[in-house]
Amino acid sequence: MTVSGRFALLVALGVVPVVAAGIGDAGAAWLALVAWLALALVAGIVDVSLAASPRRVVLERSLPERVRLGETVTSELAVQHTGPRMLRATVRDGWEPSAGVAGPNRTRLRIPSGERRRMTLQLTPWRRGDRRAEHVTIRSAGPLGLWSRQATLAAPGRIRVLPPFHSRAHLPSRLTRLRELDGRTPLLIRGQGTEFDSIREYVRGDDVRSIDWRATARHANLEVPGSARLMVRTWRPERDRRIVIVADTSRTAAARIADEPRLDTAWEASLLLAALASHAGDRVDFLAWDRRVRGRVHGASGAELLARLVDTMADIEAELIEADWAAVPGHIRRTTSRRALVVLLTAADSPGSARSLLTVLPQLTTRHVVVVASVADPDVVGAARERSSLDDAYRAAAAERSLLDGDRVAAAIRRLGALTVSAPPQELPPALADLYLELKAAGRL
Repeated sequence: MTVSGRFALLVALGVVPVVAAGIGDAGAAWLALVAWLALALVAGIVDVSLAASPRRVVLERSLPERVRLGETVTSELAVQHTGPRMLRATVRDGWEPSAGVAGPNRTRLRIPSGERRRMTLQLTPWRRGDRRAEHVTIRSAGPLGLWSRQATLAAPGRIRVLPPFHSRAHLPSRLTRLRELDGRTPLLIRGQGTEFDSIREYVRGDDVRSIDWRATARHANLEVPGSARLMVRTWRPERDRRIVIVADTSRTAAARIADEPRLDTAWEASLLLAALASHAGDRVDFLAWDRRVRGRVHGASGAELLARLVDTMADIEAELIEADWAAVPGHIRRTTSRRALVVLLTAADSPGSARSLLTVLPQLTTRHVVVVASVADPDVVGAARERSSLDDAYRAAAAERSLLDGDRVAAAIRRLGALTVSAPPQELPPALADLYLELKAAGRL
């Protein structure tokens, strides 16, 4: 049971009769006060006794199962009243704050007996993962609105918030380049793949090492009797290659770069690379790792691949622990026994945090093509250039030291046979996709 503001106002109005009765007689004032309070209590009791029971309500939710981070969806709650009296209720839907309820989450409803009403809320989640609502609180008021009956009913609801995949805006341009590599457009791209495509006549500029002498012997030149037409083999980038993406979910992934967690940037880069490689006919496996497997996607392709990726990434958050890179080669061997492109999405800006990674890189580079992708902090680059004051000079010195540490780590990674790519958060996904296309065009996959 709850007391409304109307009841407090009713009690406050008792000042008038108390003052009127107490003029010249203090005893009459006390008597008037007691009588007024008794009247207010009786009114409240009668009012709450006429209120409909909030437990005679049936609740039914309707909301989408999934939504991308930052998008707005509508949550509907159907309230059916099964009691005999009119229900005058205030309904509060108990979504957690990160669900991003727009406006107040309390709705006033008047529901006659046996009827149903719907309340709607606009949700704009601002965190990934499962956003939940467990209970609905109903406050049923009497005809006078003095006292109310209140009950909290179970009405579980869940909506899974997926990564936004903003980097999909870069996908069309990369797919165009991929079609050029595969020879699906009229544009002639000269590059060495390792998968045989077809035989055609030699044209100026072709690599003489591609001449097929047996095919040349079979193609006589009718314009010049006794001679033959030079025929060359054409190659295309390989299909059905293996790509293994390993995303670091340890403490370094929790750092925010340009107001975006490193982990979210890793998700964007992984999704763009997976979408591009899937269109190229390559097989993609995904592993989220710190000291244990936090998420894995294996054996999926096409639309199923992206669906499983975003669903796996949705509820993974960075753990404040050090990554154990020593176990990663074993997981990759269990994933594929073939030569693969292994992409490690991690922080590579500090010799201390990268020491564990550097110790295992030789085990990977002897069998696979390895790429280490990391996020560069544009604020550090800007701080290194700003030296207008003494404080800025000290800050620039610290920034220069940080940049030198990152360069040292990158140089060590390259000496161990791996490739590196580093870019600000918005530029890392397309930069990684471009490196994948370069490797494919060069026939290194």
